[in-house]
Amino acid sequence: MRVMRHKYIGGVLLAAIAVLMGPGVVRAQFDPTVSTPFPGGDGGGEAVPSNTSPIIHLPTGHPGESGFYVSAEFIMLNQTRALGKQTVATRGFYDSAGNISGVPGTFIGGGTVGLSTKNFSGQNYQPGFMAEIGYRTDGGIRLFYNYEQLVTSKYTLGAGPVPPGLSPDANLADSFLSSPVFNFSHLFSGPQNKLAVDSTGSNPGFTAYGIWNGATEQDLLFLQRYQQMLMGGRIPMFQTDFSRLYGIAAGQFSWLFERFQWKTFDTDVNGNQQPQWAAYYTNTLSQRMYGAQVGLGHEIFVANQFSLSLDMTGSGLMDIAVERAKYELGDRTTESKWGLDQYRFVPEAAAQLNFWWYPTDGIQLRFGYQLMGFFNTLYMKDPIGFDAGDINPKYGVKFFRLIHGFNAGIGFFF
Repeated sequence: MRVMRHKYIGGVLLAAIAVLMGPGVVRAQFDPTVSTPFPGGDGGGEAVPSNTSPIIHLPTGHPGESGFYVSAEFIMLNQTRALGKQTVATRGFYDSAGNISGVPGTFIGGGTVGLSTKNFSGQNYQPGFMAEIGYRTDGGIRLFYNYEQLVTSKYTLGAGPVPPGLSPDANLADSFLSSPVFNFSHLFSGPQNKLAVDSTGSNPGFTAYGIWNGATEQDLLFLQRYQQMLMGGRIPMFQTDFSRLYGIAAGQFSWLFERFQWKTFDTDVNGNQQPQWAAYYTNTLSQRMYGAQVGLGHEIFVANQFSLSLDMTGSGLMDIAVERAKYELGDRTTESKWGLDQYRFVPEAAAQLNFWWYPTDGIQLRFGYQLMGFFNTLYMKDPIGFDAGDINPKYGVKFFRLIHGFNAGIGFFF
């Protein structure tokens, strides 16, 4: 009896183990004859069992069923550098008091361009990320929220006392940089003995008055950043054995942020530098856009576990453009500010082409290319307003602004 009892208990245990492991012994494989060909797509259902691949136990569910999902992507995008071509400084200086030329305001030097915004080189690809969380209903509707952000792109440019060719003119006037800033406070006067003629004592007073007149060095920095949030749904519209069509509707927030910075440094005739002999200029253009997005998507089966999709959307956005500019003394004690807000309508057209791979239930990977085109946005046409009392830089309308590049990511269904 004891032996038979042991055999009976052993048989029950083996049967229980077989029942528990039976459904998971093999990995479900895609069968193109089944009417739901997307194991990881909205139209996916149960796949046909096969004995060719072992299961990979993961805490994920079936993407064809209702439930939550999350995804994360790495993106690498290029953004239009929307900046006008403006001459910032020329080589030489203005004889403010006429100590050299005898005529106050006479420009001395070659007058060649020393610094210009048109000399910014290249356009950088900006890395970033996109994260999405959502819920799939029993009817196949996906409700989602996603957030996308690019790392700030930086462009730099500068000019110093040595002109091209290493050959300044005989009186070294071309070793100085001058910009036509006017209407500024006396606190921006810079050092009195900026030029050698001041140190002789024969011509007292400021020969080159103002930090931007006869400066030693000037530097430019241009920053660009992009962020986007979408909240909405992807709605099934039509499906066959090998393709599916779905609609897209979402609320959209997009933010184009740009900042232009200009730094000017003065030294006295002995090469000394003080914080109050430097000046900073900043121009910030922040365009927050709110609106709605609609579109269509189409996914087709191309091979076992693989598919190709194309999403095309259009958006109508209200652009709240905040424009701010200021001059600031190097020691941060004095500044002159200017600001303006504008409101305008900005249409957007976007497209995304993705290649999908569904390696196992509950996991999907995609690799693709995307582009976003914005129309009617503002840009810094002349980023510097040289009137320090009423800065008022010039902004223009950018007919077309493009953000495009590559994405790669992974999604999990629970």
